[in-house]
Amino acid sequence: MLTYSSGPDLLRPRRTYRLAVAAAFFLQGLCFSTWAARIPTVQQQLGLSDAELGGVLLAVPFGSLASLPLSGWLVARHGSRLLTVLGLFLYAAFLPMLGLAHSTPLLLVALVLFGLASNMANISINTQAVGVEAVYGKSIMASFHGLWSLAGFAGAAIGTLMIAHAVAPLHHFLLIAGVVVGGLLLVRPYLLPADAPRPADAPIFVLPDKSLLLLGLLAFCSLLCEGTMFDWSGVYFGKVLHANQDLIGVGFAAFMSTMAAGRFIADWFTDRFGRQRTLMLSGLLEALGLGMAVLFPSVVPATIGFMLVGLGVSSVVPLVYGAAGRSKTMSPGVALAAVSTVGFAGFLLGPPLIGLVAGITSLRVSFALIALMGLAVATLARRAGVE
Repeated sequence: MLTYSSGPDLLRPRRTYRLAVAAAFFLQGLCFSTWAARIPTVQQQLGLSDAELGGVLLAVPFGSLASLPLSGWLVARHGSRLLTVLGLFLYAAFLPMLGLAHSTPLLLVALVLFGLASNMANISINTQAVGVEAVYGKSIMASFHGLWSLAGFAGAAIGTLMIAHAVAPLHHFLLIAGVVVGGLLLVRPYLLPADAPRPADAPIFVLPDKSLLLLGLLAFCSLLCEGTMFDWSGVYFGKVLHANQDLIGVGFAAFMSTMAAGRFIADWFTDRFGRQRTLMLSGLLEALGLGMAVLFPSVVPATIGFMLVGLGVSSVVPLVYGAAGRSKTMSPGVALAAVSTVGFAGFLLGPPLIGLVAGITSLRVSFALIALMGLAVATLARRAGVE
């Protein structure tokens, strides 16, 4: 059975903090999905090949992975509330820089900064979620990630609308940045004031131990699939399926819709069937969905396949982050940073590698290789000790 340490002292009703943290997840997801929805446009504007795009996208993991230990240390030192505000503000501020980048070198710099802010927001907001989950004394992490996914769906829909009306990425990014900053100002007073208690002798910097490493590998494999969907679904629909311009965003929207829906039922499903079965089923759905898109390269079966992938990835990261945040040997922020060092690398390194493999072979071959990561999730579920 799951056990939860006591949460921080509350100054407001616990539901207030839950809504505020959920809103922070939504703002973070909206910011990222806004960029993801316009990647095909940026690729076209800069005249990048698939291999070149893959190389450019490596700038995001470079910024994120370089900042992982720092982010965990800052959260442990200064608390997740301050870092949530700072991380989300920088995330929104760097978004328009991606639209201003009219050359590959400028885009690389902007993506490094975007990746740095992304990770700072990711670690601090998830630490807030761990604190709220401790207050509730039950699994609610998946519902927070469901709001992130719902924001991804909203971002994809807005992006599709912007593309259809030929709105430049810069104008699109400025609009969303304003929305995120405005939402942050509203949410800030209601964030959790203190993080979940940690042992007095817990370190503020640590490399993943065996248990955290296995959790990280689980997250790595699933996030590799998730990152591929974010950065390459539009390109796959355009170049492999030869979908009409107004249908290019359908696959991404289908993926995001089922990922969001899955996360809203994941807590109930996990309580009923257990973590291990949930993770094994998740991995099999990821593999099946990607396999459908590869074997049947047309719009309808690929859309169904992407929906299965979304359902598959929906529960993996919430379960892994929830387990890491309840570590008894280190603070939640540091434990999340340790797991994210391994797991988030899949989300960020996967898409660039897809481009490099596609440049050598094809996008279909790249997606077939990513399908194997779903099978790895199912296999690792037992070894990670997630009962």
